[in-house]
Amino acid sequence: MDLKPNHTTPVLADPATISNSRLVVSSGLLPCSPPGSVFSPNLSTVPRKKAGILDDVRASSWLDAMKSSSPRHKITRDYNHELLSADTDVAYRTWMVKYPSALKSFEQITNFAKGKRIALFLDYDGTLSPIVDNPDLAFMSIDMRAAVANVAKYFPTAIISGRSRAKVYEFVGLTDLYYAGSHGMDIMGPVREPSDHTPNCIRSTDKQGKEVNLFQPASEFLPMIDEVFNSLVKSTKEINGAKVENNKFCVSVHYRNVDEKNWKTVAQCVHDVIRNYPRLRLSHGRKVLEVRPVIDWDKGKALTFLLESLGISKCDDVLPIYVGDDRTDEDAFKVLREGNCGYGILVSSVPKESNAFFSLRDPQEVMEFLKSLVTWKKTSAR
Repeated sequence: MDLKPNHTTPVLADPATISNSRLVVSSGLLPCSPPGSVFSPNLSTVPRKKAGILDDVRASSWLDAMKSSSPRHKITRDYNHELLSADTDVAYRTWMVKYPSALKSFEQITNFAKGKRIALFLDYDGTLSPIVDNPDLAFMSIDMRAAVANVAKYFPTAIISGRSRAKVYEFVGLTDLYYAGSHGMDIMGPVREPSDHTPNCIRSTDKQGKEVNLFQPASEFLPMIDEVFNSLVKSTKEINGAKVENNKFCVSVHYRNVDEKNWKTVAQCVHDVIRNYPRLRLSHGRKVLEVRPVIDWDKGKALTFLLESLGISKCDDVLPIYVGDDRTDEDAFKVLREGNCGYGILVSSVPKESNAFFSLRDPQEVMEFLKSLVTWKKTSAR
């Protein structure tokens, strides 16, 4: 099958920004921003009346981005306890012409995989577990855990999450996987060749005593991240529903449970804190603002690193498959699409542009896909 891309527009790019801001951001801070991009001048922290601050933030493109990354479209099934309108359902079916179901296209995928080794990469939230109001309760089901455990018996499998590596390991609880937390800034992977002296990579052992490599390209940022986490906890403590999560190499500010009229206050709090940290950048996901180090690293780089660690990065007989639901997964989809070497599968119940090739509606369909891979592998082995 020809893997040539038919489009390259990433999903939910960071908002357009305005020049001459007091809060200047270098070209590398926003993943999808053009060189020289800056935040809106309306987000400066010059003292003013409270209403003025709120009006300014409401007018900023970042508030628009918070809304656009938190679609209100509702799902056809009761998976997230929501219902879907007829119009949106038609739009979704039309969208699936461009991003066909990985389940309905399963034979097409496995035909291309014949004679190849599949390597599987999975996001966690929204992919293996449903999106929930309290991120601390984003547990995967017993059936999903069994499906992931089974697929890992047949294919090299890694979890690449925005969560801290320790947190996602706590949720998943499986030992036969590789884990990359903090959007790939904290990777526990297989031991590489002794001749490969990768900076920021140390030899370690996992909880079972197995020797692994621990790769942390942003280790120098740990004290800074802790400072920002503590500052954000203090600055948002009066905002009902706001939750700040320390993901070790990044800080997540969740506003899923915040009344929409207070989203601008959340944005202002975050900007007021990070204005003092030029080496940190701000990005957004599904009802979450994330503060991360300014380094050239993302889930796409983590995917490449893991493929290299597994010794299969330049093998024609390998088919990487990456399954994820968030805009941060687009970096990994893009690596596979531009390299013409694998498949990205977007988990979404609403239409949105992506670098993925296929789609799945929700974690339930992800589980069905994983089970299908195991069945196919067993059958093809016989």
